[in-house]
Amino acid sequence: MAELLSQQEIDSLLNNIKNGEVTEAINNQEKEAVPFDFRLPNRISKNQLRTIRNIHENFSENFTSFLVTKLQSVVNINLLSIDQLYYSEYVLSVANPACLYTFSIRDTDIKGIVELSNEFAFSLIDRLLGGNGKGRKESNVITIIEQKVLLVIIESVMKELTNAWNTVENLVFEIDKFESDIDFAQITSPNESVLLVNYEVIIDDEPFMMNVCYATFAFEKILSNLSTKSLSTIRPTRYKSGMAKDIMSYYIKHTELDVEVELGRTKLLFKEIQQLQKGDIIVLNKSVSDEVLVRVSNKPLLMGRIGEVNGHKAVKITRKIPKEEQI
Repeated sequence: MAELLSQQEIDSLLNNIKNGEVTEAINNQEKEAVPFDFRLPNRISKNQLRTIRNIHENFSENFTSFLVTKLQSVVNINLLSIDQLYYSEYVLSVANPACLYTFSIRDTDIKGIVELSNEFAFSLIDRLLGGNGKGRKESNVITIIEQKVLLVIIESVMKELTNAWNTVENLVFEIDKFESDIDFAQITSPNESVLLVNYEVIIDDEPFMMNVCYATFAFEKILSNLSTKSLSTIRPTRYKSGMAKDIMSYYIKHTELDVEVELGRTKLLFKEIQQLQKGDIIVLNKSVSDEVLVRVSNKPLLMGRIGEVNGHKAVKITRKIPKEEQI
């Protein structure tokens, strides 16, 4: 850093300027040269990165909607960062064993990796198999059966990435293979740059990590089509509204629920139950004209009357049960 001029030097310089004299610089030292590494991985401009961020935010919204319906849980996905770094640096950051799915883009040389943290992978497996996501394993190795279970999630990732990138180019993302060792998931040379998209996935207030890594050496043609002007307002297009609230409402309205109708109740002795035979009639505490209880997901919500419509047994809803009366 250059030294600051003293007040005396400033006064002397101003006097020389007034007299029309040209003086040499007070500090005649040469500027220090700053080395520049032309191999730096910054091959994508800031404007292009801004557009790529929009694309992946679009992906995160759609993927969130898929996980909400698949896991029946509260899910939030946050895009934390998009970084350019050497592939060798990314390799050093990956755990061993890991949960890695390599992918490619059809008709291009672009390859990439979807990385799920081991905790995220095991939580997904547990939830998809009917658990609460809290189950843990002693080993971090993902078995072949667990890989098949996770394939449902990765196929959705490929589908949503395809939809998100279609705003730029008609790209089709395809799964290649599963790898637990990053050394066998070679998508580019160690000295080449990659684009690393880092997500935080929050399921029921529990955070997990997910990364999407692209090899950028084959991105030039696609990057040339990125236009911030046309892509700055990318939103999901398969819904009438792109707001997260509307997306959630859409899936809630299309969620299937179990509905049970209680026709009546009675009490029998165990001896009487043993003596029941085919054709016996059990008398209930309700008549045909009485209201019956309707449960939704084992919760009493409605009252109705039984009947028949087009040859099918049916229940006509007569009223809702007030919240204070719901048991």
